[in-house]
Amino acid sequence: MNILILGGTGSIGQALTELLKNTAWNVYVTTRTKRENVQNITFLQGNAHDEKFLAECVTKEHWNVIVDFMAYSTQEFSKKVELFLESTDQYFFLSSSRVYAASNEPLTEDSPRLLDVCTDETYLATDEYALAKARQENILLTTNKKNWTIIRPYKTYNNNRLQLGMYEKEEWLYRLMMGKTLVFPNELKKRKTTLTYAADVAVAISELIENESAYGEIFHITTTESLSWEDAFEKYTSILSEITGKQFHIRYVDDIEMFYNIWNPYQIKYDCNIDRRFDNSKINRATNNKLQYTVFAEGINKCLKKFIESPEWRNINWKLNFWMDNITGEKTKIWDADGLKEKARYVKYCIKK
Repeated sequence: MNILILGGTGSIGQALTELLKNTAWNVYVTTRTKRENVQNITFLQGNAHDEKFLAECVTKEHWNVIVDFMAYSTQEFSKKVELFLESTDQYFFLSSSRVYAASNEPLTEDSPRLLDVCTDETYLATDEYALAKARQENILLTTNKKNWTIIRPYKTYNNNRLQLGMYEKEEWLYRLMMGKTLVFPNELKKRKTTLTYAADVAVAISELIENESAYGEIFHITTTESLSWEDAFEKYTSILSEITGKQFHIRYVDDIEMFYNIWNPYQIKYDCNIDRRFDNSKINRATNNKLQYTVFAEGINKCLKKFIESPEWRNINWKLNFWMDNITGEKTKIWDADGLKEKARYVKYCIKK
């Protein structure tokens, strides 16, 4: 029994790989960086966007299952979709619940998508993430094969991925840990969202593997617990204060359009500034109500404490930090940067500036 996980080193992919460890599955995971094989997990080093490497991977075996975590342009996906469907018994396409338009009711898999109802012609002319995922869903929906399952997770977290609004931890948490004030749109703070533990999403995917009711179907996998971004910030900082003994501050700014100059405006307009509540009836039926979801306060307490023990940061957005400094009146100095790598990147940004 063979399963191929494309781009499986993100939050959900890592959780799924861990879940499949010590099972009867032979699990192969593509990764750009060299990793040591362990037990029944084999890592295939390379870039799954590369056509030669991808062809080698998908023709290595006849795969019982392919789980695809990659992010493609619509053009790229249209060229690869037949290869995926021909190479496996069940192809999992990781879409996103960002495809949904605003709704006053809890979202179901049949709720309107932005691609179908948005009237913003400038936005529709792009292949922005939410539109790209919806267009790629359409490609699968119109194929003559039904050996696919579309998954729409929403915002997920684990020990290394901690989101706040449009920000990843490198934008919000790093700044707080430097002792600076975070800047956030006032309009977003009361918006309802869901934050789902990545391991819970992995369990749900595993329940859909070789599940007859999942073929040719779409499922969102999210907790039904909703909270505001203001609530999320307070839960995060309560834990941080307990760990560090420090207080953390946020400044809410009324002019949301200020943020469009420093951030992807479409992610703000058509995602974070929309209330997200979910109806999980469909996946509950498909899995016989086996799924349970971690309460955010409990899950984030464990993940945030684990992260603070040995923090790992990706590249810090110094442009965003200096922009926030202009609003808060604070100054970020080179000694505020954590580690030699970020000090070097800080200097490089200052020189370019």
